[in-house]
Amino acid sequence: MTPTIPSTKLNNGVKMPVVGAGMYQVPPGDTSRQVAATALRQGYRHLDTAQAYRNEADVGQALRDSGLSREDVFVTTKLSPRNAGFATTRASLQESLRRLQTSYADLFLIHWPVQGLRTESWKAMEGALSEGYCRAIGVSNYTIRHLQELEETAEVLPAVNQVEFHPFLYQKDLLQYCQKKGIQLEAYAPLSRGEKINHPVIQRIAHETRHTPAQVMLRWALQHELVVIPKSVHEERLMENLRSVEFRLDSVQMQALDTLPENLRTCWDPTDAP
Repeated sequence: MTPTIPSTKLNNGVKMPVVGAGMYQVPPGDTSRQVAATALRQGYRHLDTAQAYRNEADVGQALRDSGLSREDVFVTTKLSPRNAGFATTRASLQESLRRLQTSYADLFLIHWPVQGLRTESWKAMEGALSEGYCRAIGVSNYTIRHLQELEETAEVLPAVNQVEFHPFLYQKDLLQYCQKKGIQLEAYAPLSRGEKINHPVIQRIAHETRHTPAQVMLRWALQHELVVIPKSVHEERLMENLRSVEFRLDSVQMQALDTLPENLRTCWDPTDAP
């Protein structure tokens, strides 16, 4: 039986499924098309790609081949740093939409803060939002400092901030800041890219709940009110990740997971990004 995936309401009223299929490092071509198609067949209604991933066209083709209505699938793409700037942001979004075979993106993100150009990029994204080329706009890899800088000039606050987030990188201050501002925090690498999947606390709670370690890590993030986009190319793991919505951790288990942070970053660290 296909799990029912809840949605969260963004600060502009757009609904976003709380579990998505991440397409980071999924090879473009047949593999990406197959992963996206499998995810949609299993019940995913949220696909996360990016200009830098080079698989937007594959995601778009899988969506078209699925027979699903465009309105039923939440599609995220992201602005490549090499396309930062006002005019290039606008032009690259149109190219992304062409590759995705759609007239709009549900969410368009600045992939990471590019010094000197991110304000221009945001202005272009605000324009794209008002013109209907995206339903929501946001950022990725933004720290509190980057968000505060954006707020100084923005007419529209980000709907989403997508960052690395898992029990070993529990960015509590950033989470609280985003919640206060009405910005949905979204977790990439929510499974620590597998580095901590065998940690004794994760394993113990998996045994207690009769769920997998991956499901425990995803459930922890969901109960902290994050959206998660785990990535896998394996059919069984895609379904395993999706089923993280089907149970809850108790307060003792959550507290145990909350004590694990060690500032483990498995991807890029934006802390000192100018």
